[in-house]
Amino acid sequence: MAPDSRLAVPVAAALVAVPGRAAIVGADGECLLLAPAEAAAWLAEAPPPLLVHAPATFRRLGMRPLPALDLLELFAFVHPARPAPPSPRGLARVLAIAGPADLLAQAAGLGVIAAHLLDDLMALPGRGRAVPAALARRMGEAGWLWAPFVRAALGPAETGRTMAEAFAIWRRMPAWEESAPPPPPRQHPVLPAEARRRLAALLGPEAEERPGQADFASAAAAAFVAPEAAGEPAFVLAEAGTGTGKTLGYIAPASLWAERNRAPVTIATFTRHLQRQIEGELARLFPDPAERRRRVVLRKGRENYLCLLNYEDSVGHASRGAGAIPLGLLARWAEASADGDILGGDLPGWFADLFGARYTAGLADRRGECIHAACPHWRRCVIEHGIRRARDADLVIANHALVMAQAAWGGLDDNFVPTRYVFDEGHHLFEAADGAFAVELSGRAMAEMRRWLLGAEGGRGRARGLRLRLNDMITEAEEGVLAALLSAARALPDAGWAERLAGGTAELALAGPERAAERLLASLRAQVLARAEGEERMALEIDLFPLGPEVAERGAALARALERIAEPAAQLARKLAARITEESEEMESALRLRIEAGCRTLRRRVIEPLGAWREMLAALAAPPPAPGEVSPHVLFLRLERGEEGERDLAFLRHWLDPTLPFATAVVAPAHGVLVTSATLRDGGAADDAQAWEMAEARVGAPHLARPAIRAALPSPFDYARQTRAFVVTDVAAREIAPLAAAYRALFLAAGGGGLGLFTAIARLRAVHRLIAPALAEAGLALYAQHVDGMDNASLVDLFRAEPESCLLGTDAMRDGVDVPGMALRLVVFERVPWPRPDILHRERRLHLSGGDTKGYDEAIARLRLRQAFGRLIRRRDDRGVFVLLDRATPSRLLGAFPKGVVVQRLGLAEAVAETRAFLGA
Repeated sequence: MAPDSRLAVPVAAALVAVPGRAAIVGADGECLLLAPAEAAAWLAEAPPPLLVHAPATFRRLGMRPLPALDLLELFAFVHPARPAPPSPRGLARVLAIAGPADLLAQAAGLGVIAAHLLDDLMALPGRGRAVPAALARRMGEAGWLWAPFVRAALGPAETGRTMAEAFAIWRRMPAWEESAPPPPPRQHPVLPAEARRRLAALLGPEAEERPGQADFASAAAAAFVAPEAAGEPAFVLAEAGTGTGKTLGYIAPASLWAERNRAPVTIATFTRHLQRQIEGELARLFPDPAERRRRVVLRKGRENYLCLLNYEDSVGHASRGAGAIPLGLLARWAEASADGDILGGDLPGWFADLFGARYTAGLADRRGECIHAACPHWRRCVIEHGIRRARDADLVIANHALVMAQAAWGGLDDNFVPTRYVFDEGHHLFEAADGAFAVELSGRAMAEMRRWLLGAEGGRGRARGLRLRLNDMITEAEEGVLAALLSAARALPDAGWAERLAGGTAELALAGPERAAERLLASLRAQVLARAEGEERMALEIDLFPLGPEVAERGAALARALERIAEPAAQLARKLAARITEESEEMESALRLRIEAGCRTLRRRVIEPLGAWREMLAALAAPPPAPGEVSPHVLFLRLERGEEGERDLAFLRHWLDPTLPFATAVVAPAHGVLVTSATLRDGGAADDAQAWEMAEARVGAPHLARPAIRAALPSPFDYARQTRAFVVTDVAAREIAPLAAAYRALFLAAGGGGLGLFTAIARLRAVHRLIAPALAEAGLALYAQHVDGMDNASLVDLFRAEPESCLLGTDAMRDGVDVPGMALRLVVFERVPWPRPDILHRERRLHLSGGDTKGYDEAIARLRLRQAFGRLIRRRDDRGVFVLLDRATPSRLLGAFPKGVVVQRLGLAEAVAETRAFLGA
């Protein structure tokens, strides 16, 4: 108990578990260090324990979840919308409590954390207690173990609100107001000297000197000049080595341009982490939180935000069930949240670990079900708030995918398309464009369209269907068209399609158009199974051509069925749009807005996808491409499988070069674009000219009329002094036992702070299983993606908060970890990160490599190694070691490392000794 605590904490055993052992401090003070099986037996007879992250704790003990007093739940209630690493030490650090490293001491400290949180709750002002008290009462009725302690801390405040009112957050959220559309922006340029002055003002006189940062700001200013010709924007490629300070470097000219020209600049990133990092940096520009909220908006796709209507539905269904517990915590979060971002925002990532995706992604608009102005909560919708704030903001922080979708659709929710962009993490543009401009004709996608049109059929669900969305908007003249559309939609796969497909019964489906989609899927599945190699793979891929039996015939039948959907859909959209013109004088504003939103969504969700699908099906009737013929698209089939069986069958169309539609749809219509990254160029290219040519090809510059402007600023770090790099030559890395032994030895030599990167999930899990007990015995926590059941952000938070911990991950961790200081001092790669040898890569290395297919593969591997190496050093006083456990690493790949880094080929024992000596562990 905290010394100043005014309230008793739960009298319960405290439990902390790590791989291989558990610490229990009993309610009577007894201290136990037990093996997992012993701890599980002890807990089976004990009252609910006090712990942090119940699912992970019980998983480490190899037992099913039991009732528990999870401190994360209490933290989420007391400090909503506040991030915290999900561990005893992480919570202690956030609450400014001394966090001991010893396992028993951590367990003993859980009561202190509980007392601290309950004291914080007691400090709430009286007028702020009514809603949380009412929530706690209802959550207690649903079985929330913290409820008695929370209600005691809050006192007799619950009479101020009924329980129904407490959950009704849709009544308390602020309403937005419509404003006039913004005028076109001015075109005042930002000069390099002005960008430097703005940067200096942002940094202040006490800032660390970074000579390259001012040069970078000058270079970035070239993207903020007035355009000279239509379709010829200023396109700037600026590589800024790690430590240059590029974020503030481009914020300086971007913010100045936005102020002068009264229009927003869109800053796009690939990872969520960088979005939040940029938002944090902008506190320098706008110290006042209210002004920052007005002038800076973080936007993602609408599927990332809490839908108030979905939340209301869930509250209604929860009744007195256990669902009231997560919904009560979400009520606390929603009113404290900055923007209602339920996935990757200020709702802690571990919330989904505790309660499941049903209460995070399941409450967002994941399936395009939004009914827009027909929604009773539209005026309080967090998404609509963000859309309107973005119109008047200076800086809009978005992700690559949203920006590309916005450009492709001519504006997503408000027909607004920016004219000035900054693409940070520009080395991901090729990948982002590949996903954004691809088309997928799959069982899942078609079933989703049917669900969107017809709603939930024959079962419980929130899908409302098109008829309910249009509701009272349609007249008798449109009713017949709507009925024809909904009738034709029954040709799309319905519930159970995946089971019928996997079971082979789709072939026995009805002969009419009602099963046209499933019959084609059955033929495509047979083609995949007949030709695919590698039965153990989770996804099987084959070329579309040559077509299997009946594929062309069944494709034509599905094309006719889709045409029967497309025609009334287009007719309905035209009729609704015509009403806006014909009834403009008498039509109410609310109805006009609803019709506009309905037409826009109908085009996006139905008409446009159907057009792309029909184009793809037409390829089935066309002659196959001749040998050597180069098509702008790559057509192939994929059968997705999971541990529980087959998931989906997809016919896919990707651009051979996805930077072509990116350049055409996003860059060319803009006025100025900056693409920046620490890793735009390949350090192993023959010369600088070739390195720039390759960088430009990866971002679409060759497809533009005006040449790109190039700039490169070196890193200020002394890599020769601050780093060591080793290729280990005597580990059989393809065998799990020696690979695990190498990871264990290197992590122990570094004393923690190690990031282990893998190219295969199965190998990661196997290594984790073998090394976790030994690391735990040495006092080093080991966290792992695909093992711990936590989202990536939570894992990185834990790794950052605990310098003695280690983390295992795959590709997502290579780019998503930004951990300055000694918390990250060792990066270990199991093998060279070659590109996956799939159909897309085969076609691209053949046609985009200029004939040097081997060099194409090596360039991709070098860039990935360079990105991973860049995780190590984030400050001038950082030190780090990079180890590659692939003894077959070609010397040509070593150009990935910065100048001054001498890569040594050593045996494992030497690498371990050198690591220990260099890091001083």
